[in-house]
Amino acid sequence: MVDFKNAIKEYYEREIECIKRFNLDEINEAMNVILDTYNNGGTIYVCGNGGSASTASHMQNDFNKGISEYVDKKFNFYCLNDNVSTMMAVANDIGYEEVFRFPLLNKITDKDLFVGISGSGNSKNVLNAAEYAKERGAKVVGITGYSGGKLKEMADYKMHVAENDMQIAEDLHMTFDHMMMKIFYNYLTKGEITGNNINDKH
Repeated sequence: MVDFKNAIKEYYEREIECIKRFNLDEINEAMNVILDTYNNGGTIYVCGNGGSASTASHMQNDFNKGISEYVDKKFNFYCLNDNVSTMMAVANDIGYEEVFRFPLLNKITDKDLFVGISGSGNSKNVLNAAEYAKERGAKVVGITGYSGGKLKEMADYKMHVAENDMQIAEDLHMTFDHMMMKIFYNYLTKGEITGNNINDKH
């Protein structure tokens, strides 16, 4: 049997160190703009490529069902990478760099929020959509890794993992989703600001 224990420990120790370096003020600001968009009835558009696409889809599920099941006022998340047919048509006929911007055309407004997820922060299709969102008056949340790239520079709000490792960045991006889900659930259903488990289903 191969002994992987030290490598396993090393991997998770790196994640723990990343978490310790989180900018909690920035994350708190990003959470507040998500909550403000929800309270104002806006749509929260989210997208990413590859593993980040999975995170975006998971985020839509956790807010639109996971929290919304228990509150009268529902979240309105829209995952731009979940419609494969539209994505492929835009990619084939216009260009892959337009797959996230195209669905926003004349739809996103200054009531809405754009959440772009990119490990490098330099995914052209995410940047194009973020730029268009800002042109329309919408705020932008950038969820990034590495140095944050162009997305971190242009984002109004940031949730950043300062680590040059895509797997660790993607791991911790997913924790942002679950952390927000739990805290918002507790806040909206119990009026309590806590990350503890109040409802056993969550």
